[in-house]
Amino acid sequence: MGEPKAYPMTNSHILLHNFEYLEPASLDEALTLLVEHGSRAALLAGGTYLLVQIKQEHKAPELVVNLSHLPGLEGFWDEQDRLAIGALTTIYRLRSRPPLPAGYQALAEACAAFGSLQIQLMGTLGGNVCNGSPASDTVPALLALDAQLALAGPAGERVVPLADFLLGPGRVALGPGELLTRVLLPKPRPGTGSAFIKITRVEADLAKASAAAVVTRDGDRLADCRLALGSVAPTVVRAPQAEAYLRGKALTSEGALEAGRIAAGEINPIDDVRSTAWYRRRVVQAIVHDALLAAWERSGSELPPEAPRSAPEPVRPARPPVRIAAGALHPIDLLVNGEQRRLAVPANALLLNVLREELDLTGAKYGCGIGECGACTVLIDDRPALACLTLAVTADGRRVTTVEGLQAADGTLHPLQEAFLDQQAFQCGYCTPGVLIMSKALLDEIPAPSEGDVREFLRGNRCRCTGFTSIVRAVLATVDPAAPRAADSE
Repeated sequence: MGEPKAYPMTNSHILLHNFEYLEPASLDEALTLLVEHGSRAALLAGGTYLLVQIKQEHKAPELVVNLSHLPGLEGFWDEQDRLAIGALTTIYRLRSRPPLPAGYQALAEACAAFGSLQIQLMGTLGGNVCNGSPASDTVPALLALDAQLALAGPAGERVVPLADFLLGPGRVALGPGELLTRVLLPKPRPGTGSAFIKITRVEADLAKASAAAVVTRDGDRLADCRLALGSVAPTVVRAPQAEAYLRGKALTSEGALEAGRIAAGEINPIDDVRSTAWYRRRVVQAIVHDALLAAWERSGSELPPEAPRSAPEPVRPARPPVRIAAGALHPIDLLVNGEQRRLAVPANALLLNVLREELDLTGAKYGCGIGECGACTVLIDDRPALACLTLAVTADGRRVTTVEGLQAADGTLHPLQEAFLDQQAFQCGYCTPGVLIMSKALLDEIPAPSEGDVREFLRGNRCRCTGFTSIVRAVLATVDPAAPRAADSE
């Protein structure tokens, strides 16, 4: 035997790989770049997938094309007889207020089950669809809702069924020079209800298995039924035999359980680090049963009229295109904790590294490096973001708030910081900056949150020392007792 090979350990705290960075100002410019550079280019939207792939050395693009500033690709609106959802619409936007129109509950529930709040706020619907993961949360709901995808390319636009877009793990039917612009959903028929259920090891995790059900009621019988299952095959799949079994029948608990048994026979699960094939088959029976009954219960309600939406919402004000050569330094301006800072950074510099190493703001911590622990959370334009998955160049011209910026200029602590001290809501303190930042964002959005709201907002922040009881107590201690308390959001 020869000497064992030594492989360098992946460093999730930095991006070792150098790449050219391109930020087009229009869709036409983005398509031109894709045609010019072909497979050498990778598309960046929220960054929660691509940057992890680069950090883990699964991808090494020669250039990164940032789509996040393209106008007209965020929000949802009426398009003929369909609901159109822009590809840059964030996951949080789809589960939050104003809500999706009635009839699309499965998609809203899938978005609510999606990772942590930080990932929901950064991640986009288009990115989740195009990464081709069989464990995607939104794709089962979209497949059950009979989604189609509008793809823009050098030959114009084409519309393809979502089912034809999914080719295999990490593989989708994007042609050369194409990108996804919007997801198209048919308007639900009267008597339609839908639901999504996901089983995970822990909250804010990928699915062991997931199920989406869409049913249409005709009196006391099922006129139509669509079932989609995630994490149980090489792609998200339908369960046509279970659907055929249910059509025309009155839905009972026994019938829903039998449909789950049939669906479990149609899937092709594997053993992996999250689950076993045996467990996945067993749990599919249960979640299909539960999703069907929830969708059936909702199908009895009339769909309320929705205010028409006729145009997409702009992502951000238009700005000139940006091009940075690999290894070159590019000037950026950040308003950090109220102080204007100008820096020169390479395209692959992470915001976390810039804050800690260039500005000596060490409150945001190095943790997992892949968006799972929340220790690096900061506010960008008052919205939580994971600094370990944010390129510094994408924060150019924006406001950044770190934990150091919570206290007043004279050193007076923020009420949250005082409450954490009073309630003994930390021990080693490593995770505390991220928890404080997320708590600040929560109180800005919901001034009088319920305990459920607090736990929901903080589910992406890991604390191995304290436990969350004292943290929740500290956050609630800052709420004005006279303020009306929100009902639990979940």
